[in-house]
Amino acid sequence: MRGDGPNLVHVLKAELAFLESGGYWSVRSPSNRAPLIFEDSPTCLRYESAQQASPCSECALAPLVPGDHIFDKVPCRHIPLNDQGETLDSLYRSATQEKIESAVARWLRVKISELEGSKPTSGEGEEPIQVRSQPI
Repeated sequence: MRGDGPNLVHVLKAELAFLESGGYWSVRSPSNRAPLIFEDSPTCLRYESAQQASPCSECALAPLVPGDHIFDKVPCRHIPLNDQGETLDSLYRSATQEKIESAVARWLRVKISELEGSKPTSGEGEEPIQVRSQPI
């Protein structure tokens, strides 16, 4: 089911709560790699099982994916996160996990505000999210 306005806002709020609660550093993430934003969260249609998953084009995040990437293997990695055009795909190549999570949290807050019709915030002056260390 493609995301409509209210459903998309709900999904984005749930994703922000998951991120801020340290959900990406749960036991679900293999210890040999950093967690993958969206892919390692309950937002992902493949979270429980890749074999029984719906196609990514049915994800609530699909409307945020540029059209030329909707049928990529992992389309959510191509969602533009800021005016500079950074995506998860580009950040995974060059940024720390802390920077990635901060960029996504900022983007989630702005996108939620936009969808709810309130003035988007830049994220400046907000508390940075707490990045938890990976469990040993």
